[in-house]
Amino acid sequence: MPTAKNNTAPEPPAAAVAADAHWAATREKLRNRSRPVAPLTICDDLEAKKALENARFLVRSVSAQLESDPDSTDLSKELAAANKTLDAAQEAFDAVAIRLQFQALRRPDFEDMKRRHPPTEEQAEDNYVVNLDTIAPELIAASSLNGITEEDAKYYLEEWGEGEAASLFNTAWNVQSSTRMDMGKG
Repeated sequence: MPTAKNNTAPEPPAAAVAADAHWAATREKLRNRSRPVAPLTICDDLEAKKALENARFLVRSVSAQLESDPDSTDLSKELAAANKTLDAAQEAFDAVAIRLQFQALRRPDFEDMKRRHPPTEEQAEDNYVVNLDTIAPELIAASSLNGITEEDAKYYLEEWGEGEAASLFNTAWNVQSSTRMDMGKG
């Protein structure tokens, strides 16, 4: 599999163009798709998290009540107030939260990275396809849209709690296999 991007677009088959006059435009869209991006939100402010969860619950609760009684002006006013509370809670949460984003690598680049980090004998016996310990910092840094360096990633993976370190790695790993397609629906 080549690792360099082929920038020369091959000519579409004549039969495809004859069957679909818009095929050239469709091909262009397909060639120019962006790679998937996955977010990771970190919020250490438990009060802000709880306030946001409570505000979301209130909006859902009042919305459900309003569905049962759509003509209730009291419930309509209560929902408007709940939505204002939610907006304020979301704004407060956003002010203290850290949002990281990870983008899928080009497939040849990801495959090459995996080859550079083969599993240890013990990991291979456990059916691992890569050495998670060595690939993690490089993958996190390579897929980070926030400028996380390998040194940053190593520090986070060593210093953060196991669950948070796993979430960081899993976000960078899982975006590599995310899909934005509907198969068989049409």
